[in-house]
Amino acid sequence: QVQLVESGGGLVQAGGSLRLSCSASGHISRYSMGWFRQVPGKEREFVATISRNSAVIYYTDSVKGRFTISRDNAKNTVSLQMNSLKPEDTAVYYCAASSLLVPPIRPGEFHYWGQGTQVTVSS
Repeated sequence: QVQLVESGGGLVQAGGSLRLSCSASGHISRYSMGWFRQVPGKEREFVATISRNSAVIYYTDSVKGRFTISRDNAKNTVSLQMNSLKPEDTAVYYCAASSLLVPPIRPGEFHYWGQGTQVTVSS
């Protein structure tokens, strides 16, 4: 079992950058890790996912070239570097862990979730 805590959210102007961090209470080396986001009234949306050894990474099309997911298994942390932010990136961002070997992209395939951190991008 693992507990996840996100940090690093905030208010930023369009074109700016933020770095989200996810700290885990347990060893994340046994989990695929992912980032999702959600706005009120909409379903939770996949953002990025990374395999246990960082060899496999997927991004949703809208963030490709702007966001970078990474992990440090020794420190039990996962990060999401977000550059060139747009107002449409505004959402609550969630870190998640999955026991699946191939990193999934559907929320239902993740077993542990953080409480979320708010990212607001002003125009």
